[in-house]
Amino acid sequence: MSDWSLKGTYMETCNCDAACPCVFLSDPTQGDCTVVLGWHIEAGKLGGVSLDGLNVAMAVLSPGNMAKVKWKAALYIDETASAEQQQALTTIFGGQAGGHPAALASHVGEILGVSTAHIAFAREAKTMSMKVGDVASATIEEVSGQGGAPVTISGHPLAIAPGFPATLATSKQMEYKDHGMSWSEAGRTAFFSPFAYQG
Repeated sequence: MSDWSLKGTYMETCNCDAACPCVFLSDPTQGDCTVVLGWHIEAGKLGGVSLDGLNVAMAVLSPGNMAKVKWKAALYIDETASAEQQQALTTIFGGQAGGHPAALASHVGEILGVSTAHIAFAREAKTMSMKVGDVASATIEEVSGQGGAPVTISGHPLAIAPGFPATLATSKQMEYKDHGMSWSEAGRTAFFSPFAYQG
């Protein structure tokens, strides 16, 4: 596999009450865990293929403790990517290129689908949002801790972005409807942080 690297910002929100116990390998607060997450790639490449400025999103259903059961997952690739870029992103986020995405993919027992969509991210002050075509949208807001500072979690075992503290947020809204699943949540756990992956 060619050398590859990605860096940028990621966000996620799920149906767990704050703060999500899944990241500490405990049972989800609602029995199952339903998650929408996305990555905005600021700079990236696989071999000679540039992945700068592209986006990826995923929806995950974990029917129980995320460390003990296999997940169902659907992957969404930026529709503005060329066919070569789409293949590169599918290879990386599908786990075939190694690195941390492969560790995440090892938890997946069923791929519900891989499709392209218009994926958009926005950031304003303490609010971040993501829209994935007509199948998903999420808006999250940073939790203010002591003195108004961010609340962060470091070193948690089920981390999307190892090496970076995850900033705690809450969802203002999260909607997902695809593959026979429909979720609608607000006021639930969310996280965001920088990420950096490499093979």
